[in-house]
Amino acid sequence: MTERSDEIDDGGPAFPTKGLAFEIPGMSLRDWFAGQALAGIIARYSTDNAESDARVAYQYADAMLKLRDK
Repeated sequence: MTERSDEIDDGGPAFPTKGLAFEIPGMSLRDWFAGQALAGIIARYSTDNAESDARVAYQYADAMLKLRDK
């Protein structure tokens, strides 16, 4: 991707865990959305090019985050 990670809205933590003495932020919501999109892409539209499939998955994730903020 051409964007730097500090310029991308990651949606915050997807599965934060808070214990008595620790906090685990978990993966970002953007990563969760991308993983879900990637599963569908691989199942139905895979190009046999993992980098291309992953790029498209993050495009879907970014679109979901953008619509979520409206």
